[in-house]
Amino acid sequence: MSISEDIIIKASGVTKVYQLGAEAVHALRGISLEVRRGEYLSILGPSGSGKSTFFNMVGGLDRPTEGNVVVDGYCLQELNQKQLAWVRCHKMGYIFQSFNLIQTMTALENVSMPRIFAGETPAQAREAAAEILTVVGLGHRLTHLPSQVSGGQQQRIAIARALVNRPSIILADEPTGNLDLRTGEEIIHLLGEMKEKFGITVITATHDMKMLSASDTVVWIKDGRADRVARKGEFEVSIGTIDGKTLA
Repeated sequence: MSISEDIIIKASGVTKVYQLGAEAVHALRGISLEVRRGEYLSILGPSGSGKSTFFNMVGGLDRPTEGNVVVDGYCLQELNQKQLAWVRCHKMGYIFQSFNLIQTMTALENVSMPRIFAGETPAQAREAAAEILTVVGLGHRLTHLPSQVSGGQQQRIAIARALVNRPSIILADEPTGNLDLRTGEEIIHLLGEMKEKFGITVITATHDMKMLSASDTVVWIKDGRADRVARKGEFEVSIGTIDGKTLA
């Protein structure tokens, strides 16, 4: 499938139906969306809207019932599990609300893991991990366990882990959800810095209004459909609303 080099993600008619006994539950209903290379995209939607399901489709964590998703030239539906794992490892980095760090491993060891999975030696992986941890401001915390650092520092470790393989895309699921106001603002600023420094595309599923103000594009998902898509300059964000529409 050929798409413009400027488009790094193209979702076409993405539908997801879950079968619960005799009942068919339509989580997504034909979403089509293009994401530009180097763009900061925020996905909004109330609980049960299909926001997380669509996020998982874009991240190659689930497959649509109908439609397709092309990520950096790879049509995810045409890949087998081994090929899909390669794309997830080399093209995408993941950040989660709960950090998902291995508690018995140091910051350096946690961040080294993706490089080891990609085939590097432990020594090579540690060198790359130390470099990226320094970039996110944790060069002085390499040997600390997650339990020995703050929540904001744990999220910085998670961001470093997402970046260590130099992916094209960062997918962040509520990255400020477990953080206080000030720390959340620091993480938003850091994601923006990393986007500019490495030229990556950032996609976040969020309810954090401060995240929206940093976005290039906002997508509102409602009842499994892309209800609205707005580029920067086409929307105004205030507390609890976007363009006057209440966020639920």
